[in-house]
Amino acid sequence: MTEAVALPPLAASSRTLPAATYDAILLAGFGGPEGQEDVIPYLRNVTRGRGIPDERLEEVAHHYRHFGGISPINEQNRDLKAALEAEIAARGLDLPVYWGNRFWAPYFADALKELHADGHRKVLVLVTTAFSSYSGCRAYREDLATALEETGLTGELELDKVRQYFDHPGFVNPNIDAVRAGLRNLAAQGDGAAPHVMFATHSIPTAAADVSGPREARPDGTEVPTGGADEWFAGGGWYVEQQRAVAALIMDAVADEFPTAEWSLVFQSRSGSPEVPWLEPDVNDAIEALPASVTGLVISPVGFVSDHMEVAWDLDNEALETCAERGLAAVRVPTVGIDPAFVSGLIDLVEERHVTPGGTPRSREALTGLGPWQDVCPTDCCLGRAPKPTVASEG
Repeated sequence: MTEAVALPPLAASSRTLPAATYDAILLAGFGGPEGQEDVIPYLRNVTRGRGIPDERLEEVAHHYRHFGGISPINEQNRDLKAALEAEIAARGLDLPVYWGNRFWAPYFADALKELHADGHRKVLVLVTTAFSSYSGCRAYREDLATALEETGLTGELELDKVRQYFDHPGFVNPNIDAVRAGLRNLAAQGDGAAPHVMFATHSIPTAAADVSGPREARPDGTEVPTGGADEWFAGGGWYVEQQRAVAALIMDAVADEFPTAEWSLVFQSRSGSPEVPWLEPDVNDAIEALPASVTGLVISPVGFVSDHMEVAWDLDNEALETCAERGLAAVRVPTVGIDPAFVSGLIDLVEERHVTPGGTPRSREALTGLGPWQDVCPTDCCLGRAPKPTVASEG
């Protein structure tokens, strides 16, 4: 296993809050439909304000229809909640776990009302995304602030969140194990002589990627030019840099056994207008472009924490079909899900922030030079649109 190493934090990760005593944990998810009748209402929630007609939504809905209208994500979050509760009990912590979603029941507002009714006032939020972007961090913080306002609980409930955990050992080590197992699987099939690993993550608009994360330093460590945000960084911002750093870490860890394996970062699940640039290459285009010398492919959905709809459809159906069409042996390895190391790592992140009176917070671990990441975000972090109120933000 890869051990955590002490690295000097980048300026971007210097916003560390002192530990405190929390009342409860809120597991913050995306949400998904749980039956055929839920699919269109759910997609309306996700696309609210964009003026997309139901006819267009129905074109997107076929992914969910294929699985009986049920997204795996809710059951996976129920499993994660139960695993977190078991780990908390094993450590003797008095922290009940609640669950709320952005786009489907249980909604954030319902979870916040339940927390308040049960007497909780200081809550630590665990978001089910590891990397920094508008959709992976800021949107959750905005929607939580909106839910506080809608429920009248602004000032009644204090919501903090754990840091983005892309390079925490609890997230990285299960991904190392999965990639290593995938490469061994290819080798056992006789297709591992010249393997390639594709690290797949959710594509986002390039404009959103370029402003992802804090802006006082570029991902290459150089200072921001005087010109400001427009000159800040072109090439993916912190979202892409974090993914590249984790992928490189994983490949370094398996190089002892698979020294010839090459890798690339690819993107999936783009949506929206085709005129708007999104991060590329698409995973299917990347598979088709692989040289004939590649004998086998491992697809690692490193950008996701569970095997939800976009993994099950875009990788297990479309990407693996593309591999089959070109006669390429391929293995899609699992996400971290409820791997015990991941669950334990999430509670380690909680214990960085939560202490009982007189206690000592857990030391912060990071496996890349980019972390440990920030506890609170600057007001313009991941901001590429009109600002909204947020939780866990400076000011």
